[in-house]
Amino acid sequence: MSENTITVGTRVEHPRYGEGIVAGISLASYEIFFEQGGKVEILKSNTDLKILEIPEDAEETSVSLDDITKAISMVLDRYGILPVEAELGKKWEGGRVVIYPGNDNLQPKEIPIDVFFHKIVMVRDRLRVLEQNINSSDSLTDEEKVHIQQYITRAYGSLTTFNILFDDKSDYFVGSRSK
Repeated sequence: MSENTITVGTRVEHPRYGEGIVAGISLASYEIFFEQGGKVEILKSNTDLKILEIPEDAEETSVSLDDITKAISMVLDRYGILPVEAELGKKWEGGRVVIYPGNDNLQPKEIPIDVFFHKIVMVRDRLRVLEQNINSSDSLTDEEKVHIQQYITRAYGSLTTFNILFDDKSDYFVGSRSK
């Protein structure tokens, strides 16, 4: 059985539930109303379904890769997991950060600025994920959420020094005074 041939309205038969009609199709399953079993969700990978009749006016209802990509991106964005793209300011491209130790007998540490910038952006993204997790937590009270959120705001404020590295001001860290 090819999953592309099943559309909404297709009559199918299942050994356990009997005859039914496909009422909905999702990414991984079919929603089928069976005469004997009522509404049942059956995985597309299930090989027990037998097609009895495909409606003549059936429309293609397959899910495209683009649909899947949009759905996954929407979920990741909703929970703050999708990293936000931030660009290094043009004047810093190709630059380096050099850190000199207090002891002259030790060598300075040199880091490409784009690597350093990427680490700062990752800290920002992880703070955003932490915010999302706190805000969506069912086990924290509103008072606890506000209390923890204040610490995150202070962390953003501590990172405002690095705003000079960002190309776009909308990517800047914002502390409590700026809000």
